[in-house]
Amino acid sequence: MLESLLHRFRAHRAVVGVIGMGYVGLPLVLRFAEAGFKVIGFDSEEEKVRALNTGKSYIRHCPSESIGRVLASGRFAATTTLERVPECDALLICLPTPLSPQREPDLSYVVRMAEALVEHLRAGQLVVLESTTYPGATNDVLRPVLARSGLVMGRELFLAFCPEREDPGSEAFTADEIPRVVGGVDEASGDLAEALYQQIVSRTVRVRDARTAEAVKLTENIFRAVNIALVNELKLIYSRLGIDIWEVIEAARTKPFGYMPFYPGPGIGGHCIPIDPFYLTWKAREVDLSTRFIELAGEINRAMPGQIVQVVQETLNERGRPLKDARIVILGLAYKPDVDDLRESPALVILEELLRRGARVDYHDPFIAEIPPTRRHKALTALRSLAWEEVLGGNHDLAVIATGHGKVDYAALCRALPLVIDTVNICRSIAPDNVIYA
Repeated sequence: MLESLLHRFRAHRAVVGVIGMGYVGLPLVLRFAEAGFKVIGFDSEEEKVRALNTGKSYIRHCPSESIGRVLASGRFAATTTLERVPECDALLICLPTPLSPQREPDLSYVVRMAEALVEHLRAGQLVVLESTTYPGATNDVLRPVLARSGLVMGRELFLAFCPEREDPGSEAFTADEIPRVVGGVDEASGDLAEALYQQIVSRTVRVRDARTAEAVKLTENIFRAVNIALVNELKLIYSRLGIDIWEVIEAARTKPFGYMPFYPGPGIGGHCIPIDPFYLTWKAREVDLSTRFIELAGEINRAMPGQIVQVVQETLNERGRPLKDARIVILGLAYKPDVDDLRESPALVILEELLRRGARVDYHDPFIAEIPPTRRHKALTALRSLAWEEVLGGNHDLAVIATGHGKVDYAALCRALPLVIDTVNICRSIAPDNVIYA
C-alpha cells in the first residue's frame, strides 16, 4: 500500500483533497493543480464553493484567471460535502487554529473536521495537517480521532504535519521556491508526506517526526514576534531620546554579519505571529516552564496599537483639538501591504479604540471595500472603505497610515490633509513637514 501510494504521488496520478479554501488552502490547490494533480477543494461555505466552481477568486493573490485555468483543465473542483473524501489519496487540512479568549489553543475546527472525516476515510490515504499547532498535537489530538476509522496507522492510514509557508503579497519567492518542512507520526507517513510535497516545491526538509515539524513552525514565528517586539520597544525609547529609529535601522543593516533588520509598526497581524507564540507558552506550562521572553514580546506587540492611539490623542491636544468628535481617516486595514487579509490586523484595534474614545473615524483600503465579520471586532462589521476622492476632500483633521499599500498616493494625502501620522515610515521619501512618524 505504501509503495503504491508513493508511486501515485511521484507520477502525479494521485488525487489531492484540500480541506479549507482560505488563505492557506486555496494557494495550495493552485500549486497542486498546476503541477498536474487532480485536486478537490472542500469548504463548508457554499458561497466560496460557488465562486470557485465558476472561476471566481475571493483572495487577491490567487487571481480568478488562475482558478479559471485549473477549472478548464478539469483538474479542480470544489465541494461542500465530504462524500468525495474517498476519491482522495491525500487530504491536506488547512483550517483555522486560533486562540481562545484565555489565550489557549483552540483546535476545535481541526478536531470537528477529523471527527467528520472518520466515516469517509479508506485504506491507502495520507492525511496532512498544515494548520499551525503546538508540538504533539498531530500525534496526541488528531491521531486518536482518525484512529476511530479502524484503519491501522502507518500501514493503512498515514498522518503527517507540514506547516504552511505562505508570504502573501511578497514577490521575493515563488511558491515552488519556498522549502517545505515535513514530519510524520511514523516513518512511513513521513516518507509519503516528503514524496508528496517534493512534487510541488524545489526542496523538502524532512525532520524526525511531526512534533519536530510543529516546533519548526513555532520557532520561525516566535523568532519574528520577538524581534519585532524588540524593535518596537527600541522605537519608543529612541523616540523619547530624539533619535530616528528608521535611520538607526538603515545604518545598522549595513553590517554584513550578526544583524538582521526588523521594522517597527502599529502592532502585528496575520494568522501566525500574533497567535503561534502562545501555542508554545501554553504547551510549556504542561512541563512547568514559563516562557517569560515570549510572553513579554507578546505584551509589547499587543500594546503598540494603544501607543498609536495615544500619539493621535496627544497630537490633537497639542493643536488644541480634543479627540472626541475629531475627524480621522485610517489608511490601510490589511495586516501587511498589498494584501486583502485583515486577520488580527492592528489597524482594527486602532479603529475600534478611536471610535470608543469618541472620534469620528473612516478608513480607506483599496483591497478591503467592506469589513467582514471578525471574531474580535464585531462592531466594525460592514463598515465600508471611504472613496479616495473623499479622503482627499479635506474634511478630516488627521490621517493615520497603518498599512503602506503600494496603490495609495501618499504625496497627495499629505498635500490634502493638515496632519498625517505615519506608523510605517512610508512618507519618508516624500518628506512633507506635516507628517509625524509614530
